[in-house]
Amino acid sequence: MASTGKSNLDDSRRSMGSPKLKGRAENAKDTLCRNVTIYGRCRYEDKGCAFNHDPHKVNSAHHSDSNGSKKRLNVDSPSFTPSLLAANGTSTTKKTTTISPKAANAAPFLPKSVASRSNTSSPSIRQDAATPDWSVAEIQDFVPHGFDATQVASLQGNGNGVLASAAAYDPFVTATAPLTAAGAVGPVQANPYAHDAAALSGAAFFAGQSGFQQPLQYHLYAPIGPHNQNTLGYQRNVHDFFLPNDFREELQKKAAATLQTLPNSSLPAQVDYFHSLVPLDLNNQKNATIFGYPSWVYKAQSSKDGNFYVLRRLEGFRLTNEKAIRSVQSWKRVCNGSVVTIHDAFTNRSFQDSSLIFVMDYHPLSKTLAEQHLGAGNRFQNRHNTHIPEQVLWGYMTQIANALKAIHSNGLAARIIDPSKILLTGKNRIRLNACAIMDVVQHDTQRSITELQHQDLVNFGQLIVTLGANSPNVMHNPTKAMEHFTRAYSPQLKNSVFWLLNALQKDQERNIDIFITGISSQLMSTFDSALHLDDQLTSDLSRELENGRLVRLMAKLNFINERPEYEHDRQWSENGERYFLKLFRDYVFHQVDAQNNPVVDLGHVLTCLNKLDAGTDEKITLISRDEQSCFIVSYKELKKAVESSFQALLKPAARRLH
Repeated sequence: MASTGKSNLDDSRRSMGSPKLKGRAENAKDTLCRNVTIYGRCRYEDKGCAFNHDPHKVNSAHHSDSNGSKKRLNVDSPSFTPSLLAANGTSTTKKTTTISPKAANAAPFLPKSVASRSNTSSPSIRQDAATPDWSVAEIQDFVPHGFDATQVASLQGNGNGVLASAAAYDPFVTATAPLTAAGAVGPVQANPYAHDAAALSGAAFFAGQSGFQQPLQYHLYAPIGPHNQNTLGYQRNVHDFFLPNDFREELQKKAAATLQTLPNSSLPAQVDYFHSLVPLDLNNQKNATIFGYPSWVYKAQSSKDGNFYVLRRLEGFRLTNEKAIRSVQSWKRVCNGSVVTIHDAFTNRSFQDSSLIFVMDYHPLSKTLAEQHLGAGNRFQNRHNTHIPEQVLWGYMTQIANALKAIHSNGLAARIIDPSKILLTGKNRIRLNACAIMDVVQHDTQRSITELQHQDLVNFGQLIVTLGANSPNVMHNPTKAMEHFTRAYSPQLKNSVFWLLNALQKDQERNIDIFITGISSQLMSTFDSALHLDDQLTSDLSRELENGRLVRLMAKLNFINERPEYEHDRQWSENGERYFLKLFRDYVFHQVDAQNNPVVDLGHVLTCLNKLDAGTDEKITLISRDEQSCFIVSYKELKKAVESSFQALLKPAARRLH
């Protein structure tokens, strides 16, 4: 009986519970799943979830029930909210608001512009942070001139169109609708350098879109051509981001030669306003053949501007006429790429004698044409001299003609066109040197300026013959020299040299302008070579264009990261936005692979720094060193953090200045 009674009791319980469960299951089919309302979808829809997942079906059922006599539970009723546990363990409830099913189709949440610090507070990013929480400073974004705000979403390339709907947050505003809120960007001014506003605004390419102009992408590397080698993307290497190694080595050698000093020197410590003298003569021998006085050449630094100059000293010269040294003033007006510029001339007794000093431009590691082609200073002078190609000789002739054109146009004469006084400062790049010295040394000469200019043309022809024959003494036998020159070079070059050598004849007028007209075909070849060199230098310079910007960015990061103390706060670099920048530094430079080996990837570094400098909307994951904290931030937020922190470092300096 006992067992029978217990069985009947269990049956009665089951019979009492079955209708209740059945009714709940039927009601669940007409109830919209909370996961659809909150997240937009339910991950358990096909895994046994009993609630309805179609909002339209619920709306239709609700409409039919509203017309009936019996009112059922609809989706507009307050959603279920679990109770919150208080600190003492008791449960408390919180009032909730109604959530519409349309919330599933709402746009993703986008935070508005940074609110005022006095009205809002940010949640703490670290529980052990002792300083105020991270709040992005109101750093004004870069606004390109003439940019249309309606094109922001299409230019960003994210496809969600969120930025177009957030007009208050958009930093790109037009001149017709300026923002009036505090800290907003004012009217955009027109570009004063735009010659054709329609062309610059893109009207020719984007019909019907007036005022459109794509902003400059400063964060992109753009190799500027023309390129001599068509290499594929995978064939490029790290060196393509920097100057070519041979060009860099050449510049570094010139810089080292400029900064070279001579310790324990017997030279004077000070010559007028110049100091740190270093001799540039390769042979320590007195030679008075050219100027009539022994001459020495030194490199020195100016105390006035800190630049380096060449001091050419004429030993034992005594100035007898003040007008002689004043003639240097006329040479200061000669500004030509093929002439070494003269800056000053004065007499001095620092070398324990009466010396005449000429101050000229310094071209480090330059050689003379005598040293380059005639073996001057080499005991094997004529054994290893190579034949100078004709195109190189034409290049020399056009540059010297350019120099004589500038000199003769100023009513002067070079008077010295000698292989030992012409500098080779680059590849086939020459400059006339020591031109003003003879005007001071031989100031009392009675020769006219026209005769001196004709003598320049004769000296010019003799120089070309000497270089073509590869012998410094070839002009001692002019007939034999011209025979050799005729066999080695073309008739046009031979005729040009003959014309120069006969410049002193009185039968016809000869000047540098007539000579330049005669060699005009070769001038175009030299000019084309100069254009190719300009293109190459521009392409090499473009490699370093972005590197300087990234160096400034890395300098800012290193000013901020792990600063020991700031404003008596030892934790300044470990809290708030500075903590994110520290994690970003680890993300860029301190990554490891699966085998815990350091990842040394320059491409990763350049990509991250360029995105940071541009402030893109791309988000990255930053993980703390103890792997206990994980943050998701965008490059735009990191850029504002860098600017805010760096400006904070500048504020104390500004206060001290005032």
